[in-house]
Amino acid sequence: MTKYNHTTYAILGILTTDCRSGYSIKQLIDQSLTHFWKISYGQIYPTLKLLVEDGLATITTSVQQGKPDRNEYELTEKGKQTLRQWLEQPIEQIPVERNEVLLKLFFGSHQSKQHSIQIVEDYKQKLEARLQTYLGIEQTIKSYPTQQEDVKFWLITLDYGKRTTVAGIEWCSHTLESIRD
Repeated sequence: MTKYNHTTYAILGILTTDCRSGYSIKQLIDQSLTHFWKISYGQIYPTLKLLVEDGLATITTSVQQGKPDRNEYELTEKGKQTLRQWLEQPIEQIPVERNEVLLKLFFGSHQSKQHSIQIVEDYKQKLEARLQTYLGIEQTIKSYPTQQEDVKFWLITLDYGKRTTVAGIEWCSHTLESIRD
C-alpha cells in the first residue's frame, strides 16, 4: 500500500461527504477541520490531482454559464479502500502541541508579573470565544438528519474540542490565581 501524508487522507475523508469541488472542500475545512487539522488552500488542488493520478478519485468537469468550469471529484473503490486501510492503522504518535502561551510562561520569570497575567487573561478570552464557536458548530451539526452516521462522529470530534477548551479555561483561572499569589 502506498503511504500518503495526512492531508491526502483528510481529503479522501472529505470526499466521503457531499463536498465534491475544491471550493466546497476548502469551505468544510474552514468550518470544521481547521479546529483540529490545518490544511492550506494551496494543498487542496495538488492533493486532488494526486488522488486522480493514483486512481483514488475521478474528476468530472461541468461547464457553468459565465463561470469557470467546475471540477467535481468522487472517490473510487480504490480510494475508499485506501481511506479504510489508513483509518484502521494504529495512531503513529500522540500529537505534540505547540503553544506560544506555555512557551512564554515557561520563561515568565524574565517578564513582569503583570505581563504574564495579561498573556493568560488574553488566552482565556480567546478560549472562551472558541468555546462559543464550538457551541454554535454543535447546534449546526445537530440540525443535520440524525440518521446520518457521520453526525455521531462529528459530535464526538467536537466534544474533544469542547472538553479541551473548557480544561484550558479552567487552567487559565488556576494559573491566574497562582501568578497573582
